[in-house]
Amino acid sequence: MCAVHPTRRAGGSRSAIAGRAALAVVCAGAMAASLAAEPSAIAGLAAAALVPVLAAIAVIDARWYLIPDTLNAAGLALGLVHAAAVALDPLDGVLTALARGVVLALLFLALRLGYRAWRGRDGLGLGDVKLAAVAGVWLEVAAIPVAIEIAALAGLLAYGLAQVMRRGSRRAMLRGYDRLPFGLFFAPAIWIGWMLDRSLLLPW
Repeated sequence: MCAVHPTRRAGGSRSAIAGRAALAVVCAGAMAASLAAEPSAIAGLAAAALVPVLAAIAVIDARWYLIPDTLNAAGLALGLVHAAAVALDPLDGVLTALARGVVLALLFLALRLGYRAWRGRDGLGLGDVKLAAVAGVWLEVAAIPVAIEIAALAGLLAYGLAQVMRRGSRRAMLRGYDRLPFGLFFAPAIWIGWMLDRSLLLPW
């Protein structure tokens, strides 16, 4: 049984607390920005509530390589509330958002199946497919490729940095970098894409 040095344990605890505090500050700022971006109180509250949901998705996927269905369901529900609140016809807004979500989820599912047929293993999890539905519900058509590109570029950058780190470290210690949790990058990219979309649409 390995003993943990008290100094290392304290240092790790301080680092974890600092990380949580930084995440809380970022989430608070993003929630405030979400409220400010929407003239409608209901839409703003839905957008603000989305922030901790996406943050939880990113954190959980980074640690466990999975995205809980409950969080994806929460993101979808908030997206439908938002769509109804911002549309002139609430029913039409909800149906349009649902259509975007279904189409994007099907595209991600096709990508998942295609990658499995090509490489013999999964490149995307089903949680990522469901998260794509969340993105489709929240994002207008023009903002969807922007969010996907942000997530893809961030993932590629993280993978490249991991490869550089591996060269100077033992392979066993960094074997987890062989695969990256896409939700870690896609979840915040959804909010960024939404904010960019709202900033361009609103007549400031």
